[in-house]
Amino acid sequence: MRFKTQLILLCLLFLPFRAEISANEEPSAAPSVITVAAVGDIMMGTDYPSSKLPKKDGRLLFEEAKRILRKADIVFGNLEGPLYEGDSPAKQARDKEAYVFRTPPRYVKNLVDAGFNVVSLANNHTGDFGEKGMSSTKRVLDAAGIKYSSKAGEVAEFEINGLKLGLAALSFGSPPRSIVYPEQALEEIDLLSKKYDLLILSVHGGKEGGTALRTENEFEYFLGEPRGNLVQFAHEAIERGADLILVHGPHVPRALEIYQNRLIAYSLGNFCTYRGMSLDEEKGYAPLLWVELGRNGEFVGGRILSFIQFPPGGPKRDEGERAWALIKKLSQEDFPETHPFFGEPETILPIEKTPERDASATSGILSAADPSE
Repeated sequence: MRFKTQLILLCLLFLPFRAEISANEEPSAAPSVITVAAVGDIMMGTDYPSSKLPKKDGRLLFEEAKRILRKADIVFGNLEGPLYEGDSPAKQARDKEAYVFRTPPRYVKNLVDAGFNVVSLANNHTGDFGEKGMSSTKRVLDAAGIKYSSKAGEVAEFEINGLKLGLAALSFGSPPRSIVYPEQALEEIDLLSKKYDLLILSVHGGKEGGTALRTENEFEYFLGEPRGNLVQFAHEAIERGADLILVHGPHVPRALEIYQNRLIAYSLGNFCTYRGMSLDEEKGYAPLLWVELGRNGEFVGGRILSFIQFPPGGPKRDEGERAWALIKKLSQEDFPETHPFFGEPETILPIEKTPERDASATSGILSAADPSE
């Protein structure tokens, strides 16, 4: 079930994928493909410890990305910080810098308008205002019709093209669902993979910042805090039945890898972090990962759409394709034998690395309409 021929992969890719990403027509309802649009960290502005909120309640934050996002079956992002109006935080901000976030609940409408239908709450900021903030966030998302998963054990469930799909979120820290103590998490993944036809994992982990670009098969730390071995965990999760792994946390994009015909994105970076995080250099790169999965969970193909954030923040289409170029470079360097094939424009394919595939990239076979047009 996990191995297909190149011909089947190409047929699946070029027929439905062209329709899926065209901005001038409705996406194809091909039953053999599940489409996922995934982005990294989202923090739409905070009113704590001081007001750092965007104009018009953030209605324009996702304006340049939402036409693409809305076309996918699954539209995912990592929600950093609670949707909450309330009292003192569970942790203190340092030196008046907004490392504690609190976004007004009404901002959930921006997620709805952009097309998000599932978010991760398994990160180190949704708990900034303790259990009250987390409970408020879940109530607000429930009311808006956005599914979520957190370390508390929720699985976001979808029925798409006759398939039952689950998305579970994990992070670092103590169990449950900790990649630092992976035994329990892997046991749960084994169980979930038997319950769902397709299983997607959201993972918050790894070190942070401009020095965190490279992905290595080693245990990572940030400021002395253990953040897990992402490579080892991702591989073992796929061996237990996971079909797609979406990592966030380093605040910069990282490499892509194919393992057992499944795609691993080792960091999706910052996507919409209004006045909350540094946007210097690669921290401002905001990739939008478009993924197509076959009915058995195999990676069929996709795109890396380049967006970028300039202060104060919010994703803008990047004609320089810097996120795409960076992820391509990192993937080829960090996973020389297992990275996806990078075609033009911005295309990724699950073809094993051979000289012939490089020739096919220049022949025009990989060209497809720009979804932003």
